[in-house]
Amino acid sequence: MADQDVLKDYDRFRFTDGPWTREVYRRGAGPAVIVIHEMPGMHPLVVRFADRVAKAGMTVFLPNLFGQPGKPVSVGYALGTMLATICIRREFHVWAGRGSSPIVDWLRALARQAHAECGGKGVGAVGMCFTGGFALAMMTEPAVVAPVLSQPSQPIFGGGKNAAVDASPDEIACARRRLTDEDLSMIGLRFKGDGFVPEARFETLKRQFGDRFEAIELEAVDAAQGTGMPPHSVLTLHLDDREGTATKLAEQRVIAFFKQRTGA
Repeated sequence: MADQDVLKDYDRFRFTDGPWTREVYRRGAGPAVIVIHEMPGMHPLVVRFADRVAKAGMTVFLPNLFGQPGKPVSVGYALGTMLATICIRREFHVWAGRGSSPIVDWLRALARQAHAECGGKGVGAVGMCFTGGFALAMMTEPAVVAPVLSQPSQPIFGGGKNAAVDASPDEIACARRRLTDEDLSMIGLRFKGDGFVPEARFETLKRQFGDRFEAIELEAVDAAQGTGMPPHSVLTLHLDDREGTATKLAEQRVIAFFKQRTGA
């Protein structure tokens, strides 16, 4: 399958806010959900998840932040994208204690536009891996009402990285206030033993947000086999797509959460 074939049913547009311009892929009808892809890019299994969100009655927005849209995952592709993103691109940073990446401002603006265009109660957002914490920081935008943090892997470097999250104290305080005042909640997903998503990071999220944070923590044996990679990507590479499996139930829970919170 050609790289772009998985995106053939998507419309494409360019969105600019501040210094950033990015292509965004869009599909579906109903309230908006922003799916923020993982490393190394918008690969076919990220698109598969987005397809399922659209099929469930929502408009899915897939912003292209790095990598080649539609290109399948390989170890070389992943390493190359990671090095280029971390070492070169100033819209991202991975250092503990500095808050969210600058590109989150652009994502907040995209959420505002998506809500204005699609209506509903608000916008859902899911970040994955490198972008996993972005959905939390996006909650300073009032349109975002359904944040999902899938295997949040930042910060990668810096003191206290295991327990840290890639959001500033003000962003965390805003999210905590909104969760209570607006009767909202968030979901976090990880595989136990995943070295990129330490248990201490989820303990921080549980401590900060209490029962407003729904933690879905899966056993390593629940992951799809044969990927050649340790269990990590809950909704994509390591999703065991058979009905009734733990990862399939997790995917279904996330989509149901989006439907409930956005009013789809």
